[in-house]
Amino acid sequence: MNKTTNHDKCAVLLLAHGSPDSVDEVPEFLLRVTGGRPLPTQVVEEVKHRYSLIGRSPLTELTLKQAKLLEAELGFPVYVGMRNWKPLVSETLRAMISDHVSSAVVVCLAPQNSRTSVGLYRSSLGSDLPFGIDFIESWHDQPMLIKAFAERLVSGWQRACAELGTRSPIIFTAHSVPEHTVAEGDPYEKQTKETASLVAQQAALHSEHWSFAFQSQGMSGGAWLGPTVEDTMLGLKANGHRGVFIQPIGFLCDHVEVLYDIDIGFKQFAEKQGMRLWRAESLNDSPLLAKALAELVKSRLAKSACSA
Repeated sequence: MNKTTNHDKCAVLLLAHGSPDSVDEVPEFLLRVTGGRPLPTQVVEEVKHRYSLIGRSPLTELTLKQAKLLEAELGFPVYVGMRNWKPLVSETLRAMISDHVSSAVVVCLAPQNSRTSVGLYRSSLGSDLPFGIDFIESWHDQPMLIKAFAERLVSGWQRACAELGTRSPIIFTAHSVPEHTVAEGDPYEKQTKETASLVAQQAALHSEHWSFAFQSQGMSGGAWLGPTVEDTMLGLKANGHRGVFIQPIGFLCDHVEVLYDIDIGFKQFAEKQGMRLWRAESLNDSPLLAKALAELVKSRLAKSACSA
């Protein structure tokens, strides 16, 4: 991070994926996701269908809440920029320049590092900013983040086990990425599994109580990381389990990959297999998440002239 003076205005920039505000905006949103490359019509229609079923994605609203909570923890400005929708990163950077920000800690709201997510967020910042940045590459093992996930896990899992009348197996999940990404040295797979293992340890789970799967594999072809959640559920069914509890550890708030992929898609799949499905409540505006972000930022600010 660049050296600062007592007159510098320090800030935090939270980066997230972004989500359309309505079904009609899905085509434009998808073009931003692909960098302008058109997707097959059937893919666009399927994504529109999924958004229509959940009504709207609360991702932007929840991210802005997370920023406000973090701002209250730190006592100085926290900005939000979305890579694929409003408020766009470019718009937020202009606002930061206008506000005379001179130094910023940048945090991606994707704790595990992949060039398909964090790498693209970093690229969205450009290379000619008039203020210094400290870009956090990953924070998948941040202790307070682990505690926040474990808190949600334990409370939801206990209710599920009570309803099921027996101990439900747990599947930790994270968004899949193309296999070639990991083959080329991406740390994402390792970090997602490390997060899951740390949450399991925090929740005092035995190894036989949980497994790990990748969800939301792409619809545009190519090999994506597995095992899939569906295959994992089939394996659990074959071992005599009648229910399953899902704990996403790659997502920090509700959005289409949670509200559709899990709450609708996986739940319907489970029902067809004669199984029940529950999931942990997303972190959303969890105070523990705000504290995790605050600790993360403070650990970086301690090395500069800025202080929280």
